[in-house]
Amino acid sequence: MDPTKRPAFFTEPASYPRPLHVVGVNVTVLASAKKTGTFEALLQDGVEGSGPPPHHHPWDESFYVTRGEIAFKFGTGDQEQQLVARAGTLVHLPAGTVHSFCFGEGGGQMFNIGSCGTLEPLFEHLDREISPTAPDFKRLVDISAEHQSTFLVPGG
Repeated sequence: MDPTKRPAFFTEPASYPRPLHVVGVNVTVLASAKKTGTFEALLQDGVEGSGPPPHHHPWDESFYVTRGEIAFKFGTGDQEQQLVARAGTLVHLPAGTVHSFCFGEGGGQMFNIGSCGTLEPLFEHLDREISPTAPDFKRLVDISAEHQSTFLVPGG
């Protein structure tokens, strides 16, 4: 999309789509890549203990914690780092970085920006096909791979 042809826009709570339910995390699309042309903005509300296992993908991602504590891990092996991000913390993960996160005690909330427009279709697909209460992990891994997100599966 020609950047000079994109209209300015704003969204407000009444116009947000329903949250997508992704294994314990409610994801609200605040701005889709269809609207922005270059990135997507999401709000993630997670219950305590929810969050993805280690994975990587070919796009940058940034997270700004707005409520609670969220434990992030990034890197692998001797290079793995851990950070407990509290409200007001920004975490940026370049494309290809192996990472995971887990919402802490009482759950939390974070603003998420993805750089390529792949998050919304991935989360919509997971919302449609994966039970939030009894997830099929193999199917979740397969769907994620269809959207260029690779989980590091133990023993696999």
